[in-house]
Amino acid sequence: MTQGVTSIRRAQAADAAALAAFAARTFRETFEADNSAEDMALYLAANYGPDRQGAEIRDAGVVTLLAEDGRRLVGYAQLLEGPAPDCVPGTAPIEIRRFYVDRAWQGRGVAQSLMVASLESAMERGARTVWLAVWERNLRAQAFYRKCGFEDCGAQEFVLGRDRQTDRVMVRAL
Repeated sequence: MTQGVTSIRRAQAADAAALAAFAARTFRETFEADNSAEDMALYLAANYGPDRQGAEIRDAGVVTLLAEDGRRLVGYAQLLEGPAPDCVPGTAPIEIRRFYVDRAWQGRGVAQSLMVASLESAMERGARTVWLAVWERNLRAQAFYRKCGFEDCGAQEFVLGRDRQTDRVMVRAL
């Protein structure tokens, strides 16, 4: 699927190293100013190595979508099949577990295209409900998700390193 200059495709095993580097960088850029270096290092080491990304790409219950401009990775989303928190209403839920766009590409339509592709992928997998968790202090992301039709339905804990934080849980029907 192509939207403007950006193409969106499903990740392949060969993408694991590039995705790991991109994912770690975008996570760090998004959250490092509000978290300790130690907590960031612990979280990044546990979640964004090439082996971990490769395993997630190969996992049948995970869909990883890459947004590219030519061969340059500019965003990605990851959907995860599995149980939803009790606060999530609706049937056949799927989680948008990760959703990041390179800062240089924000405001250029990449996020909207990536969200459309994510919702299409969720429907293809039989989902009727999509949910996600977003840090309570990430107001920009919350505003984007509301613009995409998501509504706040509760909260859940998120542990970054050793720091216990609160994520808002947002949901929308398909």
